[in-house]
Amino acid sequence: MDYAGLAMETITLPLKTTGRHQLQPVTALIVQTIQQRGWCDGVLTIFVPHTTAAVTINENADPDVARDMTGFWDQLVPNVPTFRHAEGNTPAHILSSLVGCSLQLLVVNGELVLGTWQGVYFCEFDGPRTRTMVLGFQ
Repeated sequence: MDYAGLAMETITLPLKTTGRHQLQPVTALIVQTIQQRGWCDGVLTIFVPHTTAAVTINENADPDVARDMTGFWDQLVPNVPTFRHAEGNTPAHILSSLVGCSLQLLVVNGELVLGTWQGVYFCEFDGPRTRTMVLGFQ
C-alpha cells in the first residue's frame, strides 16, 4: 500500500510471527528505523493494518510478563462454539479490538521516549503469519 500522499514520512516494516498468540518485541526495530531515517523530534505513529493483530506497550525486562499476558488472553476470550465467524478466529478479532491497532509515541533528539521498563510489542493473535507494521513520523 502506498502512503506517499500523507503529510508524514512513513515506512512499512515486515514482521514474521511464530506463534498463535505472541507478544513480539519490536522496540529495537523501531529504534533502528528512527536512527536510519534520521527522525529527530516529533510524533511517531505505529499502526498495525491487520484485524487479528495489535500493538501495545508493556514491561520489557521480564519475559514472564509477555507469557502471562498471552495466557490471560486465552482465558479472557476462549474460542467458544457460539462464535459464528466461519474462519474460526473470532477470539483474534476480539483481542485485536481490545488491545488496539495503533500507538503514538514521542521522539526527542532522535530517541524514542519510553519509560525505564517499557517496550513496544507487536501482538499476534492468529499466527504464525507474515505481518506488517507501519511507522509514520511527523
